[in-house]
Amino acid sequence: MSREYTRDTAAEGVQNALRFLEGRWKLTILFHLFGGKVLRFSELERAIPGVSQKMLIQQLRQMETDGIVRRVVHHQVPPKVEYGLTDWGQALCPALDALLKWAELREEAPAPAEA
Repeated sequence: MSREYTRDTAAEGVQNALRFLEGRWKLTILFHLFGGKVLRFSELERAIPGVSQKMLIQQLRQMETDGIVRRVVHHQVPPKVEYGLTDWGQALCPALDALLKWAELREEAPAPAEA
């Protein structure tokens, strides 16, 4: 389903999309889960130095609520909780890859001339 956008509706749509990614650790979490990886909470915590347990829980819950991350609870002792991306979350990979390549262009560009 393709929509017709005006400049204003396109800007609003991108702004709304970026709101899903707001948060200090969300992009880092995404990159750890891309490619179909499923990680336990403790694995994510070890993989992301500097994140507090509380903040990681908050970011994962927000991403789960937004439909980007899925949480799977295995009822066993001790409890096992795993996180992976939903199909919609995995679909972010090409968009973020394109954004990364766009940012690299800035690094490669010559410095602007001073006025």
